[in-house]
Amino acid sequence: MPRAILSVHDKTGLIAFARGLHDLGWALIASGGTARSLRDGGLPVTEVAAYTGSPEILGGRVKTLHPAIHGGLLARSTADDRGELQNLGWDYIDLVACNLYPFEDTVADPHVTLDSAIENIDIGGVTLIRAAAKNHQRVTLVCSPDDYAAVLAEARTTVSPETRRRLAIKGFQLTAHYDTAIQAYLSGLAGATNGAAEAAQPFSVQLYPVQSLRYGENPHQSAVLYGYEAGAGPLGGRVLQGKELSYNNLLDLDAAWKAAVSFDLPTICIVKHLSPCGIASADDLAAAYAAAFACDTRSAFGGVIAANRVFDKAAAIALGDLFVECLAAPGFSDGARQALAARKNCRLVEMPDLTVAPHYELRSINRGVLRQDVDLGDPPAAEWKVVSQRQPTAAEWESLRFAWRACQHVKSNAIVLARGQATVGIGGGQPNRVDCVRIASERAGHKSQGAVMASDAFFPFPDSVRLAARAGVTAVVHPGGSVRDAETVAVADAAGLALVVTGARHFRH
Repeated sequence: MPRAILSVHDKTGLIAFARGLHDLGWALIASGGTARSLRDGGLPVTEVAAYTGSPEILGGRVKTLHPAIHGGLLARSTADDRGELQNLGWDYIDLVACNLYPFEDTVADPHVTLDSAIENIDIGGVTLIRAAAKNHQRVTLVCSPDDYAAVLAEARTTVSPETRRRLAIKGFQLTAHYDTAIQAYLSGLAGATNGAAEAAQPFSVQLYPVQSLRYGENPHQSAVLYGYEAGAGPLGGRVLQGKELSYNNLLDLDAAWKAAVSFDLPTICIVKHLSPCGIASADDLAAAYAAAFACDTRSAFGGVIAANRVFDKAAAIALGDLFVECLAAPGFSDGARQALAARKNCRLVEMPDLTVAPHYELRSINRGVLRQDVDLGDPPAAEWKVVSQRQPTAAEWESLRFAWRACQHVKSNAIVLARGQATVGIGGGQPNRVDCVRIASERAGHKSQGAVMASDAFFPFPDSVRLAARAGVTAVVHPGGSVRDAETVAVADAAGLALVVTGARHFRH
């Protein structure tokens, strides 16, 4: 008679799965809480303590950690192993159904205590999973309720070697991710009291394949998309329409999404080749799109668009005949879906929420990886100060704050010209700041008259402010901190500009 041991925290589908095994002639062994659930479901079950002859101890910390259990799991299909088990009075265990204590959910609570976190570190479950996965040539591991039905279907005859191997890999992925989460949590506690200790800790990341891409940045480069969560879609979202996202689509969508969700009002961000070419906020998405598109109508062709509100029919109609590669939004109304259905090549990506996760980002360098916190805006200590003779008007204040936030999403040396709550000219990614001012002013054209300007870093020379004044800019915001700040203030005062410093820099290399 084949034997199965069941020890699950998440009891989704447990009774149906166990009943299916029972009906196929399997004997059921289970740990305390799981055994109670099975008995309540009318199923015969042997508790682990009765099977091993050893009671649960230490308040349940030790339940399945016994040679009778792990000998039965790790024994090979050889005469020697079979004989050794029989001499000890034990037998083979052929299947493990196990999932783990919810450590990540526990530590996600900002009020979690260390004691609570530690008690949610699973030991016996991880050991069961690893033992079954190691001996997958004989033992079937089921560590997710999602696999119950498929395993039951095969168990009517014999679970195939291919299935056992696939499930073993899934088990090792689970325990690796679990250990990584524990290590990250405990390392974070160390870093809270000792930054050097955190920096000295190894950093592990568990990534899951989302899809193989047709190619990378160029056709001769192969590429694969990985995600932080098993089963998640691109960017954590879901493609509703259109062909597969490309490597470059994903980069552009990521940039556009991070920009759009950084604003509170309905906002549209248009990105082309990883650079925003229009960002605007308004009372509705259609108006926001019109203002964002007007910033740079030439560059917007073939770009990607992100919205921080459900994309509605009015916004879809506002696109007109613009060729758009991709649209990302927290949802799409039925009217928008109908209006966009004719755009067969336009990918629609439904995002799960308005978050940017995780709160760190990784970048590859030669033989290494850089990790940093995501730039989510000014740090709490940042303080805006007016350093010019003239104070900004109320309208200029509104535009300065908008331009400053938009500037954070433009490649350095970033320059953003804005009127109201819309960009009118963007320049970035050049080796010197004055060229970025020139590019932004040229793209704005006559709309630079009466605009405000944001710069992601200080002005090393006053020439950028002088050029902005000539273009008609009336107010400027920048971090400050240059040894020539006094010269920049003098140029601003001479031109009648309002000049604000923030004390915070937002480079985006």
